[in-house]
Amino acid sequence: MNAEQRLDQKEVDFCTSLTSYQRRKTLEVTIGNTPLGGDNPIRVQSMTTVDTMDTEGSIEQTLRMVASGCEYVRITAPSIKEAENLRAIRDGLRARGCEVPLVADIHFTPNAAELAAKIVEKVRVNPGNYADKKKFEEIEYTDESYQAELDRIRDKFTPLVEICKANGTAMRIGTNHGSLSDRIMSRYGDTPLGMVESALEFIRICEDLEFYDIVISMKSSNPQVMVQAYRLLVKMLEEEGLKPYPLHLGVTEAGEAEDGRIKSAVGIGTLLEDGLGDTVRVSLTEEPEVEAPVGRVLVDRLKNREQHPSIESTDFGKYNPYEYQKRATTEVLNFGGDNVPRVIADFSHLSDVSIKDLKAIGHFYLPELDKWTMNDLGCDYLYSGGKPIDFMLPNGLREILDYDAWIKHSDRKNKSPLLTVNQLDKELHAQLNFLSVTTKELTEELLHRIKGLDQIVLILSTANTHAFADLRRAMIYLMNHEVDIPVIIKRTYPDLGEDAMMMYPATDMGGLLIDGFGDGVMLGMDHIKADHDGYLEKAKFYNNILFGILQAARTRITKTEYISCPSCGRTLFDLQETTAMIRKRTDHLKGVKIGIMGCIVNGPGEMADADYGYVGSGKGKITLYKGQEVMKRGVPSERALDELIELIRADGKWIEPKAVAEE
Repeated sequence: MNAEQRLDQKEVDFCTSLTSYQRRKTLEVTIGNTPLGGDNPIRVQSMTTVDTMDTEGSIEQTLRMVASGCEYVRITAPSIKEAENLRAIRDGLRARGCEVPLVADIHFTPNAAELAAKIVEKVRVNPGNYADKKKFEEIEYTDESYQAELDRIRDKFTPLVEICKANGTAMRIGTNHGSLSDRIMSRYGDTPLGMVESALEFIRICEDLEFYDIVISMKSSNPQVMVQAYRLLVKMLEEEGLKPYPLHLGVTEAGEAEDGRIKSAVGIGTLLEDGLGDTVRVSLTEEPEVEAPVGRVLVDRLKNREQHPSIESTDFGKYNPYEYQKRATTEVLNFGGDNVPRVIADFSHLSDVSIKDLKAIGHFYLPELDKWTMNDLGCDYLYSGGKPIDFMLPNGLREILDYDAWIKHSDRKNKSPLLTVNQLDKELHAQLNFLSVTTKELTEELLHRIKGLDQIVLILSTANTHAFADLRRAMIYLMNHEVDIPVIIKRTYPDLGEDAMMMYPATDMGGLLIDGFGDGVMLGMDHIKADHDGYLEKAKFYNNILFGILQAARTRITKTEYISCPSCGRTLFDLQETTAMIRKRTDHLKGVKIGIMGCIVNGPGEMADADYGYVGSGKGKITLYKGQEVMKRGVPSERALDELIELIRADGKWIEPKAVAEE
């Protein structure tokens, strides 16, 4: 490690470098004929949704998943009978010429794990419920009673480890944020540290028994918690002298469609950018064969990443990657300070903007009432470039003009200029000016010129292919020079496919936001080649993406959040259909989080962040939760959504959809 890398690493020890992309070096773990970690490529995987007892259905679905790019297939084995049927599924696949490694997913049932480990190439155990039944109790442990619990876990877990050793079976020790044991919760709380310690208890046993074919995961439905946990895991493995095991990355219960992709990218993409991660699973409430291509979008982005332009090092001593710490900034109008991050729409390449065009960015004119209204995704600023808007904008929207157009405009007071570095010495707006600056232009000389200016907001961009790291370094550079000017994160991409267009900015911007960097977001539309209507359609898509990123990073909540698990063989109802049904009647409830879980395994624990929960508890039966408290059990599924709405109504959080539309 050279001097620059040592400076780069000051007080940060979860990755090789914060400025130079280098994949973390791990052990290689043998999983069938598809080894993981070491010098192997990052693998993509998914999980079946068919009942494990449906042998032919499981085989057919697995073949579709493999055809879509899935390199490992996980199958639930909640009891002995499902574990035994893994043999028939495996044999059926091998007879069809499919050699994909199978992974048995185990919760609560060590006997099923021990059987499955003799049949499939890998077993996944959850340390939160492998040896514990969660009762949501707070227990005071002495050191002696805590050690007694660890001894009990060792006795229960050791047989599985010995079976895996004897059969050459790999193991994933998969912690879930929502299913930490009462023991861990009592000592460490609902924290990333608790997640890490939950896994380390099991890893220490494995190492004592000289078993090293281990993969580790730290999943959460909250990307910020998930990222912090993985970083802390790597740090603590090294500090404790444990092996550098491969990492399985995933945001659990990410949801469906746009939200699921963005949320997954904020978590998975951020870690991949720092070289962490050896296999990924994007958990979507969609068909499992959809997941692998989406995961591949994130993985393939890293091809040739090592060749990115160099990024100048800086002192990262003020950077804390293990806890959220918002960068302190001066308030400039409604940017910075305690304000939520703002959203800027780019209309600079659109000619003849009309009133109706603002619908694309969430602002609606009602001619019969002669007034404006906006929805929850109404953007805050509109960049019109050198072509001023020729009508009065609504109160919730302000225009940004290129400086040369602004200085000539008759209404400079109600519009703000965008300056280049060369225009900084010109006449400024009294309250709000935007300075477009690249990371290369962010020099000590420039910081000296802008430091202390209380009417400047930076719009920061980079041309570096390692964009996340370059922008993060710029934020730390500002902190080191005590420059507290608000910063808008701007990214511009080629006209990508839909999945990539959601997931690239979710990685680059979301990764910064969950670390506390960024006072606003903007997607440039320089590369969009489309007619007027096509441009507006793309502008709407970009606007939705930006609000989705802020929501996923938990920095600006503007819509209902659904924490819905991907389907699996344990699911007791059609998750896609049920999620769509619940969303249809509740998606106007701004800021409310609803967990939709197909079975009790993914029940109150897994939806730890949810305000309300809708959980399958039997065929045609639903259990309703408020937080982690059961409110109603055994509700017939045909009445369950109405009962859920009544729970929300009783809490005073229900708003009639019509009332929202008229606001």
